[in-house]
Amino acid sequence: MESQRRQSVLKSAPLRQWGPCLALIVLCIGFSLAEPRFATTENLRTIAGRCAIPLILSVGMTFVVLQGSIDLSIEGCMALSSLTVAMLVLNSRTGFDLGLSGLVLAILPGMCIGLLNGIVMTKLRVPSFMTTLGTWSASLGLAMLLSGGQPPLIRDQTLRAFGLGRTGEIPNLTIVAILVLALGFVLQHYTRFGRYSMAIGGGEDLARQSGLPVDRYKVLAFAFSGFLAGLAGVLGSAQIGLGHVDIGLGQMFATVTAVVIGGTSLAGGRGGVLQSAVGTIMLAVLANGLIFVGVHPDVQKAVQGAIILSASLLATWHLRHRLRVIK
Repeated sequence: MESQRRQSVLKSAPLRQWGPCLALIVLCIGFSLAEPRFATTENLRTIAGRCAIPLILSVGMTFVVLQGSIDLSIEGCMALSSLTVAMLVLNSRTGFDLGLSGLVLAILPGMCIGLLNGIVMTKLRVPSFMTTLGTWSASLGLAMLLSGGQPPLIRDQTLRAFGLGRTGEIPNLTIVAILVLALGFVLQHYTRFGRYSMAIGGGEDLARQSGLPVDRYKVLAFAFSGFLAGLAGVLGSAQIGLGHVDIGLGQMFATVTAVVIGGTSLAGGRGGVLQSAVGTIMLAVLANGLIFVGVHPDVQKAVQGAIILSASLLATWHLRHRLRVIK
């Protein structure tokens, strides 16, 4: 009986691996047949632009989820970095004009929040859910204090041109997202950080018994997620031209959705950045296609919620099945 169950799990592995890709292809074909304008170059460029910031966030979230944790603070990180960059480059509120240095400094708050998440979780043994929920609230409050009810306008034309511009036919933000995805792929497959993250998610107790510095790599994962959330906040501000506390509104839900439907297990130890990229593109295609076929925005949110619920149920079923095999 145990042998049959193990064979069943092995047979289902290709479906779990390629299922999201097949679903993405089906979505593209379906929307193209329903509305020919969906497959135009301009619309595909629009989809690529919409994927940029969610993709950056999903790469950072993937390493946290691979370890069996979760980061709910990314919206707060984005808000704080957004306000920071808007007040450090040429703007309507302060006398600063730090240019590129301002961009670098603005990413640091996100990374510091990530470091704090990792330290609190590992040293004080507070669950990641509660830790990151607290830092989300705190960082959002700091962003509101910086905003003062009056979002600072960005007057740095170089930053604005980059945020809205293209290199060739590809949006600049999309190029940054692709570079981040490449970095995430290298980190996952060719460094200890990636290998240890998979090992920690696959069995933290076993990883500790094997002598792996589990706490150190948990802190690194949250710091990396915070760093990319800060980068996303800076890029978002460059795109809209101001610092705003709502720059990341809804991004946490969308990021977790992308990671889960891409095939990264919420329990850790399975998945990766490429899977999360597929999930991110799938959500962008779905949102764009639903607009083309005339679906109401509220219904779109209901569809997105149904998707993550279904993906979570499938992930939970897989975990129960796997545990029965091991035990």
